[in-house]
Amino acid sequence: MKNLMSELEERAAEFERILGPFLPEASGSAALVIEALRYSLEAGGKRLRPVILIETGRMYGARDQVLYPFAAALEMIHTYSLVHDDLPAMDNDEYRRGRKTTHIVYGEGMAVLAGDALLNLAFETALKAFDAIESYTAEDALSYAKDCRKVIKALNILSKNAGIEGMIGGQCADLCAENAPGSADAESLLYIHEHKTGSMIESAFTIGAVLGGAPEEDIKALSKAAMDVGTAFQIRDDILDVEGEAEKLGKTPGSDLRDGKVTFVTLHGMDASVREVGRLTDEALKAVRGLNVRSAFLEQLCVWLTSRDH
Repeated sequence: MKNLMSELEERAAEFERILGPFLPEASGSAALVIEALRYSLEAGGKRLRPVILIETGRMYGARDQVLYPFAAALEMIHTYSLVHDDLPAMDNDEYRRGRKTTHIVYGEGMAVLAGDALLNLAFETALKAFDAIESYTAEDALSYAKDCRKVIKALNILSKNAGIEGMIGGQCADLCAENAPGSADAESLLYIHEHKTGSMIESAFTIGAVLGGAPEEDIKALSKAAMDVGTAFQIRDDILDVEGEAEKLGKTPGSDLRDGKVTFVTLHGMDASVREVGRLTDEALKAVRGLNVRSAFLEQLCVWLTSRDH
C-alpha cells in the first residue's frame, strides 16, 4: 500500500502541473470570485478522479493533450459540488481538506458564485480538447474525425453525470431525505450513493477509456466497476463518519449523526456495512480484471478507495 500511496502522490503532483494552465488569473471585476474558485480548487487532495481518468485514457492509448482538459474539467465539477455541499443550506461544514471552507472565508454569496463559476469553467475547459485536435499534424489527419466523435461522446458522459440524471439528482434525493426524516429507505439510499458519488466516479473510469477508443465491453465493465466503487466509497464514508479521526479526515466526524441523516450504517448497522463494502469491492475488481487491457494501479486503487481511513 505504501507503493500505491507514493504513486498516488506522484500522479497528483503531475495533475497539479496539468491543472495550472487551465486556471484564470484573479483580475478585473471578477477578481474576487476567481480568487474564491482558485482557493477552492487549490485546496489539494489526492485528485483521485482526474488521476483515474488519465490512467484509463493512457491504458487505451488516448493522447494526453486530449485527456488533460477533461481531467481538469472533472476536478472543477467535483470541487464546485463540494463548495455548494459545504454551504449552510446543505451540510453546513466549516472545514474541508483540513482548512476553512470557501463560504467561511469568502461568504455564502461568493461561495455560490465560485461554485457556479467552476461548473461553467469546467465545460469551457473540456471544450479545449477540440483545440488539441485542431492542432493535429497532417500525419494525424485520419484521426481527426474519429477523435472529434470521441470528444463529443466524452462530453455527453461528463454533462449527464454532473446533471439531473447524475450528481444533481443524487444531491436532490439526499436533500429531500434530510428534509423528510424517516422517508429514506435502502432503495433511496442506494440511489443517492450511485448518483451523488458514483456518477462522478463513473466519469473518471469511463471518459478516459472513451477518449482512448476502448471497446464497448470494456467501457461497460468500467462503468459497472465505477458504480460498485462509488457505492462502496460512500458507505466507507458513512463508516468513517462514525469511527474516523478528524486529523485524518480533514473535517469533523459525526456530522451525519448530528444532522440526523440516514446512512447505510444507521439502516443496516456497522457489521453489515463493512461486509457490503467488501462485496462491492470484489465486484469492482472482477470487472476491472476482466478488461482487455489490465492496470495493476487501477486494481490497487479500487481496493484502497474502499478501505481508506480518510
